Amino acid sequence: MSPAGIRIRASGDEPGLAAALAQVLIDCVEGGASVSFMRPLPPHRALAFWQGVLDSAGRGERIVLVAEDTASGTVVGTVQLLLATPDNQPHRADVAKMLVHRRARRRGLGAALMQAAEAAARAAGKTLLVLDTVTGGDAERLYSRQGWQRVGVIPGYALWPNGGLCDTTYFYKVLAAGRP
Repeated sequence: MSPAGIRIRASGDEPGLAAALAQVLIDCVEGGASVSFMRPLPPHRALAFWQGVLDSAGRGERIVLVAEDTASGTVVGTVQLLLATPDNQPHRADVAKMLVHRRARRRGLGAALMQAAEAAARAAGKTLLVLDTVTGGDAERLYSRQGWQRVGVIPGYALWPNGGLCDTTYFYKVLAAGRP
């Protein structure tokens, strides 16, 4: 269930979506999120990233979910399911780039995006999801509360946006009864 005033939907090829998603990504990086980019993240790099992601979604390689403020139509969050897996892993998808703009946090949007991602994964026939996140961050606590199983920590896996190593925790969630 989405927070009041928020609609979560699958992306399409609508004009301006890549630019709106780029603004969310830039905000998250500016806020210190370790999400593959260093600070400062130039708008053209963020836009190129999202154009590539949306092209990939158009080819069916991933699902991009978008959270919009219904009053303004502004994109305030997103999450992706990476569907393109090796031949021996057709039951699995990776969750990636769960991002919530700082102005939309602490309203349950992260949990709603994850629930929407799980529903989309089930609809795509996936029974196992995996993800990684910064150790000790808000997202790690969110995933634990949502029933994800912690696998372990890799020390010094990535860099913070301003530099310096951060640890990464891996999680999984089985979506169907029994083993995938």
